[in-house]
Amino acid sequence: MAPTLPLPSFRPTDSDDGLPSVSASAIVAGTASGYHVLRVQGYSLTKSALPNGKHIQSRPFRVAGRTWAIRYFPNGNRQENADYISLFLVLNDLAADAVVARFEFSFLDQVEKQQRPYIANSTAHIFLGKAIPTMREALEKSGRVDDDCFTVRCNVLVARELSTEDAAVVPADAPPFVVVPPPDSPQHFRALLLGGKGADVRFLVGSEVFPAHRCVLAARSPVFDALLFGPMKQGAAAATGTDSCVRIDGMLPQVFQSLLHFVYTDSLPEAEGQDDVEAAAAATTMAQHLLEAADRYDLQRLKLICEGRLCQHIDVSTVATTLALAEEHCCQGLKQACFAFLKSPKTLEEAMATDGFQDLHCWRKAY
Repeated sequence: MAPTLPLPSFRPTDSDDGLPSVSASAIVAGTASGYHVLRVQGYSLTKSALPNGKHIQSRPFRVAGRTWAIRYFPNGNRQENADYISLFLVLNDLAADAVVARFEFSFLDQVEKQQRPYIANSTAHIFLGKAIPTMREALEKSGRVDDDCFTVRCNVLVARELSTEDAAVVPADAPPFVVVPPPDSPQHFRALLLGGKGADVRFLVGSEVFPAHRCVLAARSPVFDALLFGPMKQGAAAATGTDSCVRIDGMLPQVFQSLLHFVYTDSLPEAEGQDDVEAAAAATTMAQHLLEAADRYDLQRLKLICEGRLCQHIDVSTVATTLALAEEHCCQGLKQACFAFLKSPKTLEEAMATDGFQDLHCWRKAY
């Protein structure tokens, strides 16, 4: 019989109470931060006066005991950036040593609204200078050039010396014996919709037929409830000539498909196979159609999701149709977002020149 080896003891020999000695420390990266606000007045004149590669520099400012400046290139700092505005943060003092810093540029209205920066850089640099470009056309269409002026804020975070200090010991929680996974009912309902198992109603939208489940639709939408079980049931059957197929007029098949996806999963399908520009345009168009569908079937959460997405994609070419849509479907938040976008006289003038603005009837009443 093999000898029994004693189990190793994890108790320290110098512990009086028999418990392990526990301590902790922290390595601390000290930082100092500050910001500088730069206002560009006479934006159009700077474009014509300073060609590609030429800049004008801000007044110097101090952050973390170092002197900094912002260089503004209205036509880009290099040939490949000729269609961009470049903002260049430079270390502008006589100290020979470099500095590790992190910075971001944002428009002043984004700071006030606590929005994410429009132009940003989050990488730490051993700093001599770094340029951040933004599309000139995108800036001019954004409504942030007001009365030929725009304002940016540069946040600077500078790393200082590393140090160590004592830290409180936070005991780690023991792993649980049973791990409960997150809810997965949306995946199961999506499979139910795609598989069609147990479907007891069909919808004819254009030339496409969509099978579905009456009880799911009725539970999610009071309009579907009335259509499939209530007073609208006979009218729907008469319109199609059958009890098992309901015709939906005034809606595109892909919109109804996305509507069903939301009813079953409480989420919207993701766009696939498109680049960023195409995806953004397609998402905006789909959000407009889905907002109308959500209002039609009293799906308030879907309506608010679409309203929020449209608020993020307002530009000169879409503001008129978006404002008309907001007025028609009582979307107060979306309407306020359109008015905020049109606040600049220059933006308003450009929007009024579009075809969509000519048919807008809510403008006079709103103002």
